[in-house]
This record gives sequence, structure tokens and C-alpha cells, in this order.
Amino acid sequence: MSSVIRARGLGKRYRRRWALQDCHLDVPAGKVVGLVGPNGAGKSTLLNLASGMLAPTEGEIEVTGGRPGADAAQLAKVGFVAQDTPTYARLSVADHLELGRRLNPRWDAAVAEERIRRLGLDPKQKAGALSGGQRAQLALTVAIAKRPELLILDEPVAALDPLARREFMQDLLEAVADQELSVLLSSHLVSDVERSCDHLVVLVDSRVRVAGDLEHLLATHHRLVGPRRDPATLPDTQQVVTASHTDRQSTLLVRSEQPIHDPGWTVSRLGLEDLVLAYLDPSAAAETRPALEVVK
Repeated sequence: MSSVIRARGLGKRYRRRWALQDCHLDVPAGKVVGLVGPNGAGKSTLLNLASGMLAPTEGEIEVTGGRPGADAAQLAKVGFVAQDTPTYARLSVADHLELGRRLNPRWDAAVAEERIRRLGLDPKQKAGALSGGQRAQLALTVAIAKRPELLILDEPVAALDPLARREFMQDLLEAVADQELSVLLSSHLVSDVERSCDHLVVLVDSRVRVAGDLEHLLATHHRLVGPRRDPATLPDTQQVVTASHTDRQSTLLVRSEQPIHDPGWTVSRLGLEDLVLAYLDPSAAAETRPALEVVK
């Protein structure tokens, strides 16, 4: 499987603070990839490095086969919608499309105009007079119409109401199907990731905690409940993510590529939210073995 983003030892430091450190990551091409993590985990930093808006302090990153932002051809391969879905308040909808046409050599005017028509946006209306959902859709239209190979979205629906968020995500998935885009989507909303993404990356404390195809991750993570037991006694094939205990009972979240047949455990599958929360748990860093940090 080819990678649309490949990072090795990637790090970004602001003075004495590391916003991202020792990041090893392969983002598969042709996937909608959800990037999740708590505030301050380094998600926006990673996206800005991938888009070429930041330069790394250490390590290397390759995007669509080249160095991010290296030249006009490389910039044309990546569409980016930042967290505040930036538009120019004094420019009209039509002005945004004209600007996109002039700045992007692969600009698809037909796609842009059809999306604006279908969304019911008045080409003469100033962006500053649009609703939050309409501005987000305008920003997405500009990003899609440049015909990128990779579309990067940094919390694009965070400020939208549920209806506008659903419409935005539906439009995104339609564009992915029509253009065969690769997408890297940062979101706090696990429900959006579950509905839209087929690959997951969890970033915690500026490091990748786990990454992989959603179906595979859900199939290989299990909750074990049974009589109190030391997690160190589990087979090496069962990698402990989190563990909690009462006087008589242990509850473990483990990752295993093999079925768990131990009759001492009651075994159940996890939902995506439980899986993500487990890796966000500070205790997971202590319990998880290093092999879980990168999963290709």
C-alpha cells in the first residue's frame, strides 16, 4: 500500500517546547484518515507540516512523493482547509472562485461552479455575510476544485451546528468518491470519524499512539473482565493498553491479532469511542508496549 504521507522522526519545536516529536507515520493513499487526539497533542502542527506551512525542526516528512511546499507543482497536489475555514470577508463567492482559478494550475471551474449552484450560494454575496456552514462549504469548494491528490482538513466542522456538520461531511464523502481523493481529517468528534473515515491515527503528547485501518483496529482490540490478575502474566501476543483493578476483579483492554480463548476472561469487542478514549487515557502510555506506537 502506497503512502500519501510518510514521516520519520518528525518533530517541531517552538523555543523549548516540542509541539510534535519523534513522529513516525505512514498515511495510506486513497483513504479517508481520521486524526484524533486531545488539545495540544500536535494535530494542527502535523497538518501544517504536511501542507508545507511549517518546516520541521528535525526528521523528515514526504507528502505525495515530495517535500511539502517545495514548489508550485507540489503545492498544487495538496488542498488545505484550516480550523477556522478561512475565507475573505470582503470578497464575494465569485471572487473566491476567480482567485482559486488564478492560483491553481489544475483548477476545475466546472466542479466549483456546480458545487456553488447546488449549495444555493449567491455568487455575488460577500463571504462575510455567509453563515458558518456556508463559509465552510465555500472553503471546501475551493480546496476540492484545485483537484488535489491529498485534502487536509483541520477541525473543519468544529464550530458548525449538527445539520451544517452533517451536510459538510456528506459533501466531503461525495467529493472523495468522485475524485478518488486521499483525505486527512483532524477532528474531536469521534462520531464524524466513525461515519467518514476508514483509517485512524491517535496522537497523544506529540507522539503517535496507534494507527491503522478502523476495521482492523476494532477487530483486534478486546475488553477482558475476570478475576484479578497481574497483566504481566498475559501472553506476549496480548498487548495491554489499559488496566484497572478492584480487590477481586481486573478489567483490561488489550490488543491481540489472535483470538482470546482463555476461559478465565469474559471477552467483549470495543466501539470506536472506547478504543480512542483508551489511548487518550494517561495510564495507557505506561501500560502499552512500544510496538503499538506505529501500526502501518
